[in-house]
Amino acid sequence: MNERISALLKREPSQEVVQAEGWVRTKRDSKTVCFLEVNDGSCLKGLQVVIDKEQFANDALLDSLSTGSSVICKGPIVESSGGSQRVEMASLDVKLIGDCPTDSYPLQKKRHTIEYLREIAHLRPRTNMFGAVTRVRNTLSYAVHQYFQENGFVYVNTPIISSSDAEGAGQQFLVTTLDPKNPPLTKDGNVDYSKDFFGKKSFLTVSGQLEGEAYAMAMKNIYTFGPTFRAENSNTKRHLSEFWMVEPEMAFCNNDGNMEIAESFLKYLFKAVLENCEEDMAFFSKFVEKGMEETLRSIVDTPFVRLPYTEAVKELEKHASKFSFPVSWGSDLQSEHEKFLTEVVFKSPVIVTDYPKDIKAFYMKLNDDGKTVRGMDVLVPRLGEIIGGSEREANIDILTSRMLEMNLNPEEYWWYLDLRRFGSVPHAGFGLGFERAVQYVTGMGNIRDVIPFPRAPRLADF
Repeated sequence: MNERISALLKREPSQEVVQAEGWVRTKRDSKTVCFLEVNDGSCLKGLQVVIDKEQFANDALLDSLSTGSSVICKGPIVESSGGSQRVEMASLDVKLIGDCPTDSYPLQKKRHTIEYLREIAHLRPRTNMFGAVTRVRNTLSYAVHQYFQENGFVYVNTPIISSSDAEGAGQQFLVTTLDPKNPPLTKDGNVDYSKDFFGKKSFLTVSGQLEGEAYAMAMKNIYTFGPTFRAENSNTKRHLSEFWMVEPEMAFCNNDGNMEIAESFLKYLFKAVLENCEEDMAFFSKFVEKGMEETLRSIVDTPFVRLPYTEAVKELEKHASKFSFPVSWGSDLQSEHEKFLTEVVFKSPVIVTDYPKDIKAFYMKLNDDGKTVRGMDVLVPRLGEIIGGSEREANIDILTSRMLEMNLNPEEYWWYLDLRRFGSVPHAGFGLGFERAVQYVTGMGNIRDVIPFPRAPRLADF
């Protein structure tokens, strides 16, 4: 495999002939020289390829090169005479691999709006912005696995098709092979899912947590990292119908340990981006969100505040007139409340704990007061919630009671209850919406721009 352009740009000048493969970003012509900027996605900056027309002597080929064309260039890496790059390629040979008609190429040499680029998601990674997003996403993905592997966690692949609703919210995509025009019916006229492929009603998963808990009860510390789905009819800049979740589960762990891991994990991810994506982060700080690098560095260096939900509400009630949504004990915190706590009150990330049980999932461990659960949300400046988690309920009787309170049928969760029946231990875990993390790190305004091909209501193109 030939070197990527990112490696060629780091070479010292020499007479060794090397090969560069990529796509033409720009082409500039003079009477005697043709300049190409060739990029292969490995870095923000392209390699300048200088073609001496007198030596090359193939005007027809040079004329056919245009923005978007794919090429293979050969030549030595030499010191650049221009001021915008350290080295360049003195091309001895250029081959056109795939032409690109200038009149129909959607990425013309001008600034395109993000909304327009969203309509050509198959081509947008060729732009500086989306190339940078892709590289940052790649770095974060790798860092997820690095962190957990370095800390003794086992990677578990949980199912994408499930018959359980981990969140109890009912916003799931149905998976069926039944004929929608003529489905089998029961005696009372309902669709008979016993005749379906899986023999029961099945859905795309909303979370790998429940299955992850099963493996934590054998492997102690595990993590999942995969796609999840929510059939929530929400058209906001923060929601997707298909997104990736990182979900660790830890046996013999309470909520204090859970918060320690969540804070450590988040700082590890941000540090990885700062250390490995310097060029891309400088781009985001300049063109997308001013000061992104400083924001991430501050989070890495700052201890997270830990704040009980009750205390958070009291603090917010002091400033109730500043909010669009009312603040009262028992209501969920809105994004504006979360941002106020992190940006105004504490000026640091905040972990809010011990939420009212009625606004949290059935599996969260009930506190002794009978009103709150050992949940925790990690809030960061500018975004609000970025991680949500809890200590899980390990008592089978309490867990069954909580299921009934939330109108869930315990019989459908028999295997999950078995985990409390056979060798139950205190355990905890959390979930990080991966696209939320990418959006936060890059400063991108819409979550649809940090996943390659976004899925949202009425959006399933590509």
